Amino acid sequence: MRVTGCAAVVMLLAGVGAVPPVRAQSLGDVARLEEERRKDVKSAAKVYTNKDLSAPPLLSAPPEAAKPAAAAPEPAGDAAKPADDTAKNGLAKGQAYWSGHRKELLSKIDHDKVLVDAVQSRINALTADFSSRADPIQRAGVERDRLAALAELSRLQKEIKDTQKELSDFDEEARKAGVPPGWLR
Repeated sequence: MRVTGCAAVVMLLAGVGAVPPVRAQSLGDVARLEEERRKDVKSAAKVYTNKDLSAPPLLSAPPEAAKPAAAAPEPAGDAAKPADDTAKNGLAKGQAYWSGHRKELLSKIDHDKVLVDAVQSRINALTADFSSRADPIQRAGVERDRLAALAELSRLQKEIKDTQKELSDFDEEARKAGVPPGWLR
């Protein structure tokens, strides 16, 4: 049994000695290989820009689309004009208006949420302070501050709801005006 154990150790050491050490490639070797690979590349890939992407040509227009807009029957009254005016006004305002105003609304919501967190932290501190006070006069002063902070919290939460409603209305207005979704990012 002892001979078998010694033989196993000798074979293990012989096997380890027979395996060449593994080395990682240096950064210089990798750079040379990459440079050679780039020389073999025949041509650069085509880069597409917005100029390359134009409206696709119409292969064959359906007969209804080929008719001029004046030939279409007009609805009674001015029912179609406000929607057309809204779409024209929406695009006339431009991307800067739509993205800027939306960012302002989102920024206001974020700002108010930070204030809500701060006021809530103040309320928690005042509540802890109130419960640790034994003097009724001091407790009354802390309670007055806590009630004021609660009123401020309520006001801020209402303001956030109002701003979120305003943002929702703004998004709906943009949708009706035909504003591209990318302008609202």
